Amino acid sequence: MPARLPPLTALRAFEAAARHMSFSKAAAELHVTPAALSYQIKALEADLGMPVFRRLNRAVELTPAGRALAPGVTDAFAGLSSAWRNTQRLKDDGVLTVTAGPAFTSKWLAPRMFEFTQAHPEIDLRFLATLRLVDFGRDEVDVAIRFGEQDFEDLYVRPLVREWITPMASPSLTAQLKKISDLRSVTLVHDDSLAGFRQPADWQLWCRATGVDLDIGHGPRFSQADHALDAAMAGAGVVLGRVSLATRALQSGRLVAPFDFGIILRPQFRFVCPKGTETRPQVAAFESWVTGEISASETLSKGWTLIHADDVPTS
Repeated sequence: MPARLPPLTALRAFEAAARHMSFSKAAAELHVTPAALSYQIKALEADLGMPVFRRLNRAVELTPAGRALAPGVTDAFAGLSSAWRNTQRLKDDGVLTVTAGPAFTSKWLAPRMFEFTQAHPEIDLRFLATLRLVDFGRDEVDVAIRFGEQDFEDLYVRPLVREWITPMASPSLTAQLKKISDLRSVTLVHDDSLAGFRQPADWQLWCRATGVDLDIGHGPRFSQADHALDAAMAGAGVVLGRVSLATRALQSGRLVAPFDFGIILRPQFRFVCPKGTETRPQVAAFESWVTGEISASETLSKGWTLIHADDVPTS
């Protein structure tokens, strides 16, 4: 038989007191008197058969039993709070919180938000632009759009778009680029956002794929893809740009891709959410809209020669 647990109120009193190391601060947080909180902790100690706090003159400290109990109780209440918040969110079909990287948010999502809000005025979108790993429960996020190669176990995952790269620059600069070897005469902008992958997508990869030797040791470097694209649009040089992020700029003519050759990358964008939540109305509507927008942008690759990065010679 499993051991009988003490009352939840007693565990809650202990958790707050252990976190604050103060009975008075814990009592204020729980909106009870210090005497009532002390009573709950004494009841817990009676159930346990040993003290969990050592009472000092004007302070308290955990006993060995208290130190053993505190981490599990803290985690348990954090889990309960997260589960309660997530369950409450199921009844709210009007709010959708989406997280994506800063570059995808600024270059892909933000320019298209008007179209989504026009099609779905009943959904209030909230964005969290970050590259850090997301805990859907803790961070209260509904959907993540993530770029990479990692696996997402126990989650609903849908590949969104194949990513490919090609040189691109402002119209005035690309007017000088008639053939790939002309890249030797211009400034190369470096997008280092892909440097951490198993096969970095950089100018060295482009040189190996095309057989053209370029001076890749110079030129401005950016850790964020959107900043590198902005520099290229401003005329700072030619960037080996990610087409998914540059689609709007290419369609509007702010960027021009002068060569009909590109390299498909192994990492890709994916739509990720907890399993089972993909059928929630606002999540399903957002997924449908995102995939539709991406399908429309795939026309950019028509007539191009695309090779996979895995097929590029290693030396």
